[in-house]
Amino acid sequence: MQCSWKTVILLALVSMPIQYTAMKIFMDLFVHKSQIPNLMNFGLGKDVKSFDRICDDYLYCNCSFSRKTHILILATTRSGSTFVGQLFNQYPDVFYLFEPLYHVQMTFIPHLSPSRYAVEHRVMLGASRDLLRSLYNCDLYFLENYIKPRPARHTTDKLFRRGASKALCSMPVCDAFSPSYGNVEEGDCVRKCASLNLTLATESCRERRHMAIKTVRIPEVNDLKALIEDPRLNLKVIQLVRDPRGILFSRIETFRDTYRLWRIWRDTGRKPYNLDLTQLTTVCDDFLNSVSTGLSRPPWLRGRYMLVRYEDLARNPLQKTKEVYKFLGLSLEKSVVDWIHNNTRGNNDESAKHKYGTLRNSAANAESWRLKLSHDIVDYTQTVCKHILDELGYKAVNSPEELKNMSLSLIEDKDFISVF
Repeated sequence: MQCSWKTVILLALVSMPIQYTAMKIFMDLFVHKSQIPNLMNFGLGKDVKSFDRICDDYLYCNCSFSRKTHILILATTRSGSTFVGQLFNQYPDVFYLFEPLYHVQMTFIPHLSPSRYAVEHRVMLGASRDLLRSLYNCDLYFLENYIKPRPARHTTDKLFRRGASKALCSMPVCDAFSPSYGNVEEGDCVRKCASLNLTLATESCRERRHMAIKTVRIPEVNDLKALIEDPRLNLKVIQLVRDPRGILFSRIETFRDTYRLWRIWRDTGRKPYNLDLTQLTTVCDDFLNSVSTGLSRPPWLRGRYMLVRYEDLARNPLQKTKEVYKFLGLSLEKSVVDWIHNNTRGNNDESAKHKYGTLRNSAANAESWRLKLSHDIVDYTQTVCKHILDELGYKAVNSPEELKNMSLSLIEDKDFISVF
């Protein structure tokens, strides 16, 4: 029996819904099997995705990803990352998350082990990449694998620094504040908003055109290669760096217990014999490795990487923010400009001195370490971190007099080409 070409086409069209249904049933057999992270795969430090997540990406993500700009602020602790994060948090069409990888760290390494190359760190990096990929897809449910206690009915009050995200303190996630309320303080958000509903947060994420995440828990840009090369993501990395001398001072002031021995050295002038040098060398080594990769311009980073010195941002916040936004292809909104004007001119109010606050005289704050660190500590830091200081254009001081002379700039004018 022979069929006409019209019959063949008709049969093909009729069979398409049947094929789709069969595929959907086949996929459904695997649904929910990836709710618990595969720790063995993470232990290998690889980005291994379960079958159902691959299928979900294939069917639903190709279009949605192309419409979004995904931004990652790559930084280290006490480098000014909270300030930089706010430059995106104030943008009306950006869904911003503050340190979601905190929960991954608390799951795998609640107390950071002395060895930076321990298996736990490779496990955490693999898990972190997988979570970032999910979050950029607005799959906030994946966070439930790491939040303790596990959210019930997709609701939790344990998300780290929920109040630092405007998107999580406004409609549709929280109805405690009217659209005309203005900036919601983090404490007010925590007190007045109900427990976080991840379903509503997912809805808010999908409604916004861009997404930004800040993290201090990824050591180097090299660790993000798999995400940057992912064609489904439009990921751009803003690497924030700061003078290691300033970072060390800020950590000594902020983390009094962890940096107790450094405080003893600063206050007594005597260097403790059991000083933990990795607290300094890790920062400089990570900076050097990451910056060297970024500035060598590998093909996989082309158009995806921008290096920003905190000191440049502190001295010229509006101009530097314009450069960052231009790199990302975003227009600078009035809300961002207003926030910069209101948060870089200083304030004597006690609330402005919170360790994670952003309201301060940014230019003066950037080099305040020069008046409070001893020359011995500064000289030691310059020796240990010489290569990265040279690479980033930070000048060494040769005497206590030079250190305290604030008219003498320690920052070279240096243009880091971001688009290549």
